[in-house]
Order: sequence, then structure tokens, then C-alpha cells
Amino acid sequence: MPNATGLVSTAWLAEHLSAPDVRVIDASWYLPDANRDPKAEYREGHIPGAAFFDIDEIADLTSPLPHMLPPLEKFASRVRKMGLGDGNRIVVYDGGAPFAAARVWWMFRAFGHDDVMVLDGGIARWKAEGRPLDDLPPAPRERHFTARQNTMLLRSYDQVRANLVSHREQVVDARSAARFTGAVPEPRPGLKRGHIPGSVNLPSTELLDPVTGVFLDKPALRAKIEAAGIDPNKAVVCSCGSGVTAAIVMLALHEIGARSVSLYDGSWAEWGAREDAPVEV
Repeated sequence: MPNATGLVSTAWLAEHLSAPDVRVIDASWYLPDANRDPKAEYREGHIPGAAFFDIDEIADLTSPLPHMLPPLEKFASRVRKMGLGDGNRIVVYDGGAPFAAARVWWMFRAFGHDDVMVLDGGIARWKAEGRPLDDLPPAPRERHFTARQNTMLLRSYDQVRANLVSHREQVVDARSAARFTGAVPEPRPGLKRGHIPGSVNLPSTELLDPVTGVFLDKPALRAKIEAAGIDPNKAVVCSCGSGVTAAIVMLALHEIGARSVSLYDGSWAEWGAREDAPVEV
């Protein structure tokens, strides 16, 4: 992962919103207990020109696991129809601070499109600054998207399981401390409590300003990451509940220049459901 920023400010986006190469995506998604409808919120008001990206539909629908990375052909087809493709600088935001935007940032990179950034602070910061909104969806012209799978950014169950023996990669869990230790039950029914043996905990919320929702500055990010026992100079695998907030940790590592960072797509939704998966509490 090159040492280049994966974040963009609301001021930058406002200045470049009409640039011909800039495209914006609303990737809002919430857990069921949030009682929020991302599509309805998008229809009520979104950043002008933003297309809606549904991580539950642009996914592998043959998998029993939630919003798993889709086949390359499906991803390319969907984003082409959204008017996203080669030569575009893509800016992703969501209604959290952030939440699913970082996952979509990872998805584009996993399919070979590196010119993608997350809007720091999301639409909440955009609204707080009094910037314009639109309630009409764009009418994009289909654009060519050259998809190339970057397997270096993705880890499977078998790879993470093999790492229990090889210890070649550090595993960091972005869930809350209570879920990591097994002190509370998982929000998804049927999953075991605890964490992947040998993994360390770095809740994604600790990497964000609790008031503004923007990422901490780079020295603060590095301090949080190193305090959790993670060496950014060594390979890291990011995990969480279902592969969403893990991407926030991944983005933070990217911001401080970590060069070997991947995401365990199945995360605890897969690991916690398997009878053969060892667990620590």
C-alpha cells in the first residue's frame, strides 16, 4: 500500500465537486439496531452527484455470510452502471463517522482502483458545515472499469487459520473491547464469544475524534496503533464483526504508511460460527 492519503476533507470535496474526474459515492450502511434506513436517508438528501452504493447488494449473494466481496465481474458491472471507472477519483462517504465508507474504499482497492478516498467526517460533517445537498439521484453515463483482483488486500478463513501456526501476520480486531474479550454476546445470533487466538484489540472508534468523527492526526493514529501492540512495519490482518469496521483500522494503518495490510473478509461472522475455529476469551 503506497504511503499516500486515503482521506479527503469536506473543504477539498466542496472545491472539486464539479471537477470532471471526481465521482462521489454514498456508502451508508448500519447495523439493524441503529434503526436507520440508508436508502431513505439518501433519497432525502445526499451530496450533489453522489451515487448510492449498497454493500449488501454489491456482494457475493451466494455466500451465507453478510456482504462478502462480490465476484470481480459483478463488481465491475455494478460500478460501470454507476458511472464509475478508469480515470475517476472516487470519494466515498457514509452517514456514520465513518462506518461503511472505509469498506468501500477497500473494495475498490481490492479490485485494482487505487484512486479512491474516504470523506473525513462523512456527510455529518458536510451538513454541519452547511454545505449543499441534493435529493435527486444522478443520471450517470456508463463508464469502463478495468477490474484487477488484488489478492494481497484480502485474507480467507484458511489463511487466517494457517497464521495461527506460522505467526507471519499480526491480527487486529476492530470490535469493541467487550466483544473482543467475550464479556458480552455478539449482536448476530449463534456466534461464539471471544476472539481469534493471538489477535490484539483496537476498537475502530478509538481512531476517530468522538465529537467530529474525523480521523485522528497521524501521530495520534500511530500512538493508538502502537499502544495496541501492533507493529506497522510488519504485516497486519484486520478483522471485526463482518468486515466493515476492520477497514477503518486498515485505513488508519494506511495513513501512517503501513505497507502490508489486508482484511479478513469473513471476520467474526465466519470465525465465530465455525465449530472448528479455536477461540480465546
